[in-house]
Amino acid sequence: MNIRPLYDRVLVQRVEEEARSKGGLFLPESAKEKPSEGIVIAVGKGRVNDKGEVTKLVVNEGDRVVFGKYAGNEIKVNGEERLILKESEIFGIVTEA
Repeated sequence: MNIRPLYDRVLVQRVEEEARSKGGLFLPESAKEKPSEGIVIAVGKGRVNDKGEVTKLVVNEGDRVVFGKYAGNEIKVNGEERLILKESEIFGIVTEA
């Protein structure tokens, strides 16, 4: 099953964080928070403005993005958890320095 988001929505796969703390201790599953970073899997056609014109989204497939802890809606696609969120819920695109 494939999903193509509508309008200004984005389909994201969360990126798992490391299972160790900064001090080197292993963290149990119950102590971990949901990751707030992910890889964009698919994007919608764009935002529709008041005139009915479509504005292309800034994020693209393959971008690594940062979003809010409780942003979007979780869904299952082919047994894997994915997140659908609006582009406005994305804080930024992660780039290598």
